[in-house]
Amino acid sequence: MLNPNIKDALQITLNDHRMSRGEKRAMAKVIEQHVETEHELSHARSVVFELARQELTAPDALKVLDWVEEANKLLSERRDPEKSNKSEAFFSPKDNCTSKIIRLFHEARSKADVCVFTITDDRIKDAILDAHQRGILVRIISDNDKSNDLGSDIYQLERAGVPVRCDKTDYHMHHKFAIFDDKSLLTGSYNWTRSAARNNEENFIVTQDSSLVQRFDTAFEDLWKILK
Repeated sequence: MLNPNIKDALQITLNDHRMSRGEKRAMAKVIEQHVETEHELSHARSVVFELARQELTAPDALKVLDWVEEANKLLSERRDPEKSNKSEAFFSPKDNCTSKIIRLFHEARSKADVCVFTITDDRIKDAILDAHQRGILVRIISDNDKSNDLGSDIYQLERAGVPVRCDKTDYHMHHKFAIFDDKSLLTGSYNWTRSAARNNEENFIVTQDSSLVQRFDTAFEDLWKILK
């Protein structure tokens, strides 16, 4: 059953047959709090039309149609908790892990923070360079020992202008994670290498769980400051 707060809030915004900017903000908060399932979303939309029908005999009935349009826009823009916390698991060599990593760089809109032990897969390197050239802020943290390995792409990326910082301790910077647009986290055992894609038993997950994204974002920023 639809929470009565939704119908009451919709009715208030309909009283003058228009939805002001302030009413839109308030209505969006009510929807965020009380519309959680697809069934509730469908019911809320039916309530919009139910309320509108009752007003269609009014002299300014055309304004009611504008109100319907605004109300349905708000419901369409509702954040779906299931989608926002969506997580996927990938396993190599069975799954095309490289393709997923490349796609994440292609879909990035503003930034990508990469913290990986090594990068030798040129396909991933090319995707990073493409993102960098599109104006995406890419930052890379890697291990200094692995950066000097034959086939490492780290210094090539640095020469291309990608900000790079390497761990210089006697130990290894062994993380393998990346954060895209502060929204999506990729993390797991998977090294960004050809052998990981073709031969190794490896894994990673991609998640939009905001609490996990925040924890890894903090870890990245802490390392970035230490390695400057």
